[in-house]
Amino acid sequence: MKFRTAGAVRHSAVNGPGIRYVLFFQGCPHHCRACQNPETWDPHAGRVSDTEDIIADILSTRYLDGVTLSGGDPLWQPEAARCIAQAVREKGLNVWAYTGWTWEEILAGRAGQAREVLPYLDVLVDGPFVLAKKDGTAVWRGSSNQRLIDVQASLAAGRMILLESDTHSPISYD
Repeated sequence: MKFRTAGAVRHSAVNGPGIRYVLFFQGCPHHCRACQNPETWDPHAGRVSDTEDIIADILSTRYLDGVTLSGGDPLWQPEAARCIAQAVREKGLNVWAYTGWTWEEILAGRAGQAREVLPYLDVLVDGPFVLAKKDGTAVWRGSSNQRLIDVQASLAAGRMILLESDTHSPISYD
């Protein structure tokens, strides 16, 4: 399946725990003030990529602990995000995704078909970057309003369960 990307980093240690393959999706409707990747906003920019080629590149990359879907907003292109997340998760890689939509917006269907990606994610970092809430101590997040959601535990429990950023253990959020 064809989709638009802004690039990739094959070995990153700053976009989730361990060594990660980070795929930057092209296109983002959120346009957060002081975004670190504003060049990814335009859904017509970047380059056309194929999910099969991306999956093959990820799986041929050695020494990976996981994959991070970033952007732009990967949930802006949910079919491609789901396809990639499903394929690499089935091969045993941990999958994180960053989105400007909140968990609640995704579940309510306000993010289009983004909900279809959730079964293939381990962690979702949700919410827009908010410059006034920029926090250097917010591990794996740019601003304190963003949450680290343990997706599999949340789906199983029927309620959001946050991941403690320091220990990577789930905490209940009601």
